[in-house]
This record gives sequence, C-alpha cells and structure tokens, in this order.
Amino acid sequence: MIEPVRASFSYLIAFMFLLSIGIGSLFLVALEYLTGADWSTPFRRISEFLASTIPLLIIFAIPLILSIHSLFHWSHTEVVSEDPILKGKAPYLNTSFFIIRVIVVFGIWSLFYFFLTKNSLKQDTTKDQRLTKKNIVLSGIFIPVFAITITVAAVDWLMSLEPHWFSTIFGVYFFSGSVWASLAALTLIVILLNERGYLSSRLNNDHYYSLGTLMFAFTCFWGYIAFSQYMLIWYANLPEENFWFLIRWAGGWEYFSILLIFVHFIIPFGALLSYPAKTNPKRLKFMSVWILLSHYLDLYWLVMPNFTINGHGYIFNWLDFVFPIGILGLLILIFSMKAKKHNLIPVGDPKLQRGFDFTLH
Repeated sequence: MIEPVRASFSYLIAFMFLLSIGIGSLFLVALEYLTGADWSTPFRRISEFLASTIPLLIIFAIPLILSIHSLFHWSHTEVVSEDPILKGKAPYLNTSFFIIRVIVVFGIWSLFYFFLTKNSLKQDTTKDQRLTKKNIVLSGIFIPVFAITITVAAVDWLMSLEPHWFSTIFGVYFFSGSVWASLAALTLIVILLNERGYLSSRLNNDHYYSLGTLMFAFTCFWGYIAFSQYMLIWYANLPEENFWFLIRWAGGWEYFSILLIFVHFIIPFGALLSYPAKTNPKRLKFMSVWILLSHYLDLYWLVMPNFTINGHGYIFNWLDFVFPIGILGLLILIFSMKAKKHNLIPVGDPKLQRGFDFTLH
C-alpha cells in the first residue's frame, strides 16, 4: 500500500515543523535570559507558550516510530547486512538506539522547558528576582545541550532518511530554519495580540523593528548556511555527497529547489531589508506567515524526495495539505489553553519595565 507510506512521510514533515517551532521558541527564551535582553521581556511569555509543544513531542513521535520501516532504509536488517556503508553506521543507526535517543533528547528538552517556564510563571506571583538568576544559570547549561540535541534530532529524523548521505553542517541548517520560523511565529502572535489590546500599548515600533531585524538576520544566516552546504558539496564533486542534490534536481524537484531559493531567501531578504519594512505591522504579519510557509516548504524539500527516490519524481497528494492544517489547529489550541491559564506578559520579571521603556534612540 502506497498511501500509508506517503502518510508517514507527510506526517514526518508536520512533526518536524512542530518540533522546530517548539525547540526554536525555547531557544529564544533561554537566549533572552542568557544575554540579559530587555526589549523582548514583554512578550517572552509568547515563546514560552509556543515551547509548550515540547512535552507532547514524544506522544506525537509514536506513529513515526511505529512506521520506522516505512521511513528509514537503515531499519531493515536484511538491507544493512548487504550494504557495507550501512553496516558501518549500524552501531548508531539501529532501531533500539534510535528510540533511546528520541526518549533522551525529548526528555532533556522537556526538563529544561519545565524548569524555565516554572520559574517564569512562579515569578508572576512571588516577584522573586532570584528566579531570574536561576533561569540564567539554566539557560547557560541549556544552550550547549541544545546545540548537541538539535543536531541529533536533525540527523536522526531528517538526514538519516538517506543514510548514505552526510553533511557536517546539516544540524546548523536545521537550527537556522527552526529559529527563523520561531521568530516568525512570535512576531505574528505579538502583533495580532497587541492589535487586539491583549498585550500593552507601551509596545512600540522599536520592539517591532527588533523582531523584524532578527527575522532578517536569520534569513541571511539560513541563506549563508544553505549556500555553504551546497557550495562545498558542489566544489568537492564527490559521488557520495552530490547525489543528494542531484535527486533534488530531477523528477520535478528542480522546480522546488529553484522555488526554495526565491521563497526562503530572496523574497524575505528584499521584503525585510529596509527600516520601514521592519516597523510596519502589516508587512511583518505578512512576512511572518510567508516565513512559516517557507519553513514548511523547506522541510518538505528535505523529506519528500526520499519517498519518490525510486519512483517517478514529485507526486502530488491531498495529504500535503491535511497535516499542515492539523498542525496549525493544534498550535492554536495549545496556545489558547495556555493563554487562558496564565498571564500573557511576565508581570513579575524585574526587566519588564525596562522592556516597555525600550527605545533604539
């Protein structure tokens, strides 16, 4: 049956989108604490709410683990036994160790999420500044752990779909796209909530400019990493590396590859380049949606060619639309539940007033 296999690949894309928004948002929370940033404090809680998908990842991963033989070539022992490359990677790429890594990585993320958000929410009532210091220490521990674990997740769930290929920069590639999309989700929600009076009238264009600047910065960063990965593989021209790109330049995927360059880099770069663009709420809302769609297209481009690798190139399926809609509904539901239970603004944070007073001049 082709449909269940196709559903597994489509579900994997949606799962990785959910994962990237969750862990990218937790990274933004930790980054604020670690750098001592003031300007983002009034809407840090939005990122905390978005990161609340992390504890659910292990549940959403169960269908993928049950479909492991449909997704991952290396999970078939009879195939591995006849392939010297896969046999050499077998100590890492095997079903048991894969499941262990999933549990450990998602468990570590969930622990950091729990303690960081627990301290933040507790501070709303206690106003205890020591909780901020605790979160700074936690964030300092989290950042290097995050660098390792997000690389493990990217390699396990995405790169190992084609276990003969490798890229030493792939973890950074996934990181750049994840934080970029998380910034877009944060910006979109902040503007929508603020326009409806749910945040604070003290948020100003300088706050919007800072969000727009970060989105622009990660547009450039993703473009740099994506080009670096392609350029080094193209320059070396090694068959064990370049076949991965050649697959994405045949069977209709060449149109996706060209589209990705424009949609994921050139258009956001031009649209967010100027100062007025970074302070225009309508432009920022539009580009936030654009970036989220671009990130999903990027994940689609990473995953789906592995489904059609032995077939006839790109094949359209209605599932390409079902799972993104489901993920959107899930994110809205989770955010709404959190927003009803907790303050949208970290009212006990000692940096909050400085955050409201933030100006660039």
